[in-house]
Amino acid sequence: MKEGRNGMLIAQVTDIHLGFDPGNPAELNRQRLDQVLRALIDGPNRPDLLLATGDITDHGDGDSYRALAEAFAQCPFPVWPAMGNHDDRANFAAHFPHVPQDGGFVHYVVPLPGRRIIVLDTLEPGRHGGAFCEARAAWLTARLDEDATIPTLIVMHHPPVEVGIDWMNTHPDEPWVQRFSAAIANRPNITALVCGHLHRTITAPWKGTTVAICSSTAPQLALDLRPMDPDAPDNRPMIVADAPAYALHRWTDAGLVTHFETAGEPATLAKFDAGMQPLVRMLMAERPG
Repeated sequence: MKEGRNGMLIAQVTDIHLGFDPGNPAELNRQRLDQVLRALIDGPNRPDLLLATGDITDHGDGDSYRALAEAFAQCPFPVWPAMGNHDDRANFAAHFPHVPQDGGFVHYVVPLPGRRIIVLDTLEPGRHGGAFCEARAAWLTARLDEDATIPTLIVMHHPPVEVGIDWMNTHPDEPWVQRFSAAIANRPNITALVCGHLHRTITAPWKGTTVAICSSTAPQLALDLRPMDPDAPDNRPMIVADAPAYALHRWTDAGLVTHFETAGEPATLAKFDAGMQPLVRMLMAERPG
């Protein structure tokens, strides 16, 4: 895998929810995924690899995983998926046999030149929120102990941080959060946590690292930070249809820089032509070296 002057470029898609409209090969969520994949494949920022961080199907059914495998097959770069609360491990394994499983969980290490990605499994069937049991904590601890210095990116569906969207919040006292927090304590080589689940673009500091949460290719959550009373519906928007989103994580020796983007064709208001050349020259001449 290449790594040039600009470091390694890692793309992320999340919360694809393929199969929300069962039996429809032209469903909206597939169209939105294909729009993002075209941007990654044909655009100027083709990544070295793609992370698909959970809820990659809506019902965890075999037909949806089959369609997802077909969609990812067009990618000229590796695709590494994670499990979300809408996923099913057995059906996933039938269509993604190359993705490692260990002890019944879809967690594994992606070794890279001078660094590594650790993909975690936070699925607990029947639960919408995250899960991280003692067995998964022991597995993660063992992987982290194998090399305590190599820069490490942790990838997981559920973010362990509270973000203020009341109906989708993670409470800091949830047992799985406490267990995960203990597993990564005093690990300065953890560069960042990359997550999904919230269908919004969010970054937050947490336990000495940064949590980068990518918005979804499927429709997104409305941004409303007011408290919510589950016994008093107030007609607030909950799901909105902004453009399908993705993230680009530029990982260099200096750390991780994340760019959040949407797929589509925005209007170009300026381009690098003779008229803009003096500005570009001036700005780049101001830099040392």
